[in-house]
Amino acid sequence: MVLHSIKRGAIHGVQTTWMLGKVIFPITLFVVLLQHTPFLPWLIRQVEPLMKLIGLPGDAAIPLVLGNFLNLYAGIAGIMSLELTVKEVFIIAVMLSFSHNLLIESSVAMKVGIPIWLILAVRLGLAVLAAVTIHLVWSGGQELAQYGMVPVQEEPAAGAAAILLLALKKAFLGVVQLAVIVIPLMIGIRLLRDFKWLNVFSRWVSPFTRLLGMKENTSTTMASGLVFGLAYGAGVMIQAIKEDGVSKKDVTLAFIFLVACHAVVEDTLIFIPLGIPVLPLLLIRVVTAVLLTWMAAGIWKQAESAKEGKVV
Repeated sequence: MVLHSIKRGAIHGVQTTWMLGKVIFPITLFVVLLQHTPFLPWLIRQVEPLMKLIGLPGDAAIPLVLGNFLNLYAGIAGIMSLELTVKEVFIIAVMLSFSHNLLIESSVAMKVGIPIWLILAVRLGLAVLAAVTIHLVWSGGQELAQYGMVPVQEEPAAGAAAILLLALKKAFLGVVQLAVIVIPLMIGIRLLRDFKWLNVFSRWVSPFTRLLGMKENTSTTMASGLVFGLAYGAGVMIQAIKEDGVSKKDVTLAFIFLVACHAVVEDTLIFIPLGIPVLPLLLIRVVTAVLLTWMAAGIWKQAESAKEGKVV
């Protein structure tokens, strides 16, 4: 029984890795190549005037562009290359918590039927709204940020062949990293399902999911996204839709929550070296996710009631 469950979970993990890898590999390849063209510096220059509106200097566009086009690690590397105040770093950190790795994570979201315009609108909207709010409300944090650890910088690639090799390497490693997380995750989920442990977990978290307007069969998706992030949580979400009958409404609400608050452990801890308060960062994400999902659930319920009224 155990070996059968492990085999089925591994098969689902490989299938999910293949499906998501077909998104991650070409996008990573494209973005890394884009970094070595004049386009990215040009794009940074275009957005510099907007930085003042959210309390950031012009060169803060660098970590924001890197973080949104690539990932949080690229954004943090960009931050550490600049002299910024604690408040400025905190603003960037909150923005990148809501909005990062847009190309890959938004493409993955489309795999579960979530419109890309909804994902982009929510993530970018939350990032800008949070930045403006912090800029206007917080008057402290004017001292220079002291970075605890500086990541090792790679030697810049020189020449077309070296750049292409670097891009292929990063794209391949991205898929490998996906497989290392997704395959064991899918095996674990299969064991939970086959041995009925998932029913116990669902009962534990069902009050929280119901509070947010979702059924308890969404709990696996929520937990996976909270721990592993949007890209990796999407694999479990896709499987949950197929096997647990998760409704379109619950899928949408779960993804709205996870858009605002996902990978809470990793995405919070990696900001510690920047010398900013990470607990407020986490609280902002959690509270925003809860309020946003409540609002979305309320709007959905009203729309359903209005539709039923018309039918009657």
